[in-house]
Amino acid sequence: MNDETVRFTVALSIAEGKLEAFEAIAQTMVAGSESEAGTLVYEFCLSNDRKRCRLVEKYADADATVAHFTGPVVQELVPKLLEVSTISGFEVYGDPGPKAAEMMIAMGAEIFEHWHGFSR
Repeated sequence: MNDETVRFTVALSIAEGKLEAFEAIAQTMVAGSESEAGTLVYEFCLSNDRKRCRLVEKYADADATVAHFTGPVVQELVPKLLEVSTISGFEVYGDPGPKAAEMMIAMGAEIFEHWHGFSR
């Protein structure tokens, strides 16, 4: 399998009474990520009870992943997001490269390398 894309899902629990603040930060993060050349997917999905969220991301390759993790969305906005939510799970699919992997693992990520399959 020769898939260089990196995908991940971050599970977030939104603090009680902080949905409005969470939403404002999430919208800013989406706008910032949209301008990153290697960011292919960046979407927040909210549970019906509005207490849990999944952030689904996909990057063209490890370089795009590093660019995102060292850019303003992660460096400036993720700390703000974590003031109103907590990470309850973080799974990475693909090879984010050593620099991004180190940062992700520090945030509690588990990394799953591509093994069998295909991607279109």
